[in-house]
Amino acid sequence: MQAAALEQAAAVATRACDLAREEIMPRFRSVAVEIKADGSPVTEADRAAERAIRGALREAYPEFGLLGEEYGAEEPETDPAAPRWIIDPIDGTVSFVRGIPLFGTLIALLVEGEPVVGVIDLPALDQRFVGWRGGGCRCNGRPVQTSQQSDLRRSIVSLGDPIGFEWAGRREVWDRVSHEAPLVRGYTDAFGHASVLAGGVDAMVDCCLNPWDAAATQLLALEAGGACVTRHGKTGKLDLVFGSPALVEQICDFFED
Repeated sequence: MQAAALEQAAAVATRACDLAREEIMPRFRSVAVEIKADGSPVTEADRAAERAIRGALREAYPEFGLLGEEYGAEEPETDPAAPRWIIDPIDGTVSFVRGIPLFGTLIALLVEGEPVVGVIDLPALDQRFVGWRGGGCRCNGRPVQTSQQSDLRRSIVSLGDPIGFEWAGRREVWDRVSHEAPLVRGYTDAFGHASVLAGGVDAMVDCCLNPWDAAATQLLALEAGGACVTRHGKTGKLDLVFGSPALVEQICDFFED
């Protein structure tokens, strides 16, 4: 896809986020919670937001595939290799259901399996990070850049949930980062990822992710001037290290495959 087409796809994704906000925010702090078969929480806000997003994306790009956390995959019959949208309507549902405003909507467009458009929308904070391949990364229209810090001893590093590291068999990474970096934070989910894009957090390690958790960040971290390394964990899920290029390189050395 050419630059103009990618920019247009990003505009469609941002419109889909507008529609998702209309479903999410009226339900914030006032919605019932269910538990899915995998033990994770889900609400009607998750489902309504994904329906709204799917509708907007399908209307604009009926020939593209769709993969969402709540409603699974839809592939075009004519071309299974067509570009594919990946959707997480509420990333950080635990925060959402507990009234904590650190949740977000994630949308990415993949072409030949690689993300070329990414959006992280934080509706309760009114922050939206948008980028496309070659177009940079912006928050609410203003360019943002990841940290360029190179000294781990002077860095703020965020780590995803400890249980994710346990499931991924990466406990040694948690321990090593916690020992080497004096300022470790537990900013998780979409908020943690966005904090790295904006440069407030120098790097992040997030383990045991699904494709819809990772795709937008994989693109946006690069477009914000950072690095993003994806590892396929022992569970078949994804481990991400992203942020300052120098720190990403150092932290990747902590992984013992």
